[in-house]
Amino acid sequence: MKRFLSIGVLAVAFLSAISTLHAQDSATITVQKGAQLNLHVASISGGDGAKVTSVLSNDLKLTDAFALGGKDTANFIVSGTFSGGQLQGKVVDRAGGTVLAKSYSGDARRAAHQFADDIVETTTGVPGIASTTIAFVATASGKKEIYTADYDGANLRQLTHDGVISVHPSLSRDGRQLLYTGYQSGYADIYRINLASGARNRVAKFPGTNSGGAFSPSGSEFAATLSKDGNPDLYIIPAGGGSARRLTRTTGVDSSPSFSPDGNRIVYTSDISGAPQLYIIPASGGAGSRLTTGHGYCTEPNWSPDGKKIAFNIRGGPGFQIGVVSPSGSGNRVLSTGNAEDPAWGKDSRHILYASGSTLYILDAQSGRQNKVISGLGKISEPTWSH
Repeated sequence: MKRFLSIGVLAVAFLSAISTLHAQDSATITVQKGAQLNLHVASISGGDGAKVTSVLSNDLKLTDAFALGGKDTANFIVSGTFSGGQLQGKVVDRAGGTVLAKSYSGDARRAAHQFADDIVETTTGVPGIASTTIAFVATASGKKEIYTADYDGANLRQLTHDGVISVHPSLSRDGRQLLYTGYQSGYADIYRINLASGARNRVAKFPGTNSGGAFSPSGSEFAATLSKDGNPDLYIIPAGGGSARRLTRTTGVDSSPSFSPDGNRIVYTSDISGAPQLYIIPASGGAGSRLTTGHGYCTEPNWSPDGKKIAFNIRGGPGFQIGVVSPSGSGNRVLSTGNAEDPAWGKDSRHILYASGSTLYILDAQSGRQNKVISGLGKISEPTWSH
């Protein structure tokens, strides 16, 4: 069926406008350094013990929850043995009491990641981020293609080799599936990839533009921007494709949906009032309500896994900054990171993955510490993070 090219042009014009408009100036709130637990990591014994120790120490350091140091001052002591593809991990407290003892199977990196996540959750009560997957867009090939990696940048691989524009990646909560917008047909369609098998299916190919798919928490459906009925509105579509249920009915461009962790609400961007702002709408349908952020130009919202925060982009000065606000509109703050785009929350609802030029960073929203994850792949944009 013939596509409506005029709608595609409208969408491109809107995206182009995003890069040229200016927002209201806003003060930057400095994030205060959080308290850390003292942790000692003893050398893991066994054949690949040194590799496990290195990966485990890096994982624990990147959480920003621990200060790694000597045994004498440690709140907890980590030890273990890796042999025959199995890690026997143990954590004891200062008094010598065992707080964690567990076996992990798999290669050294995988086992270390799983052990790190259990250490974090056992000692802090917060989910760990080490076993998660990230995806993003990069231009290393000369075209925008989708890449995936472990959260720390290891196991990097180019997922798409389409030779056309591939954008808007969205990982499922478990990191096993990925949606993206591709132009293989000459128009914007949405594809779903099984990351284990590599199988790819086109799941949204309606007339007009199909763009920006974002999985629901259950992974059974996704929200996306479609223009099949004449205006770029949000729709809900089954994960395997099928009929689309219209969610918004506005005269603006509605895009960048992100589900609340319970799947009941969606935060999104709309320019219905002029400059783009954030809105929240029930996933079952209804009217969207504007989220008060205190900023004149807001895009790319991302709902935290704990449901308490929404990260988003603020246009100001020479580039973008990351803002954080509660779903009720309270607690608005700006994270001081320079030019930072496309924030994506980690599983711990503390760390944010973002792009800045040719580099991908992880930012600790509590302390303000940031760590470089990936660079050297051309321009990097639109990161997404599994939970």
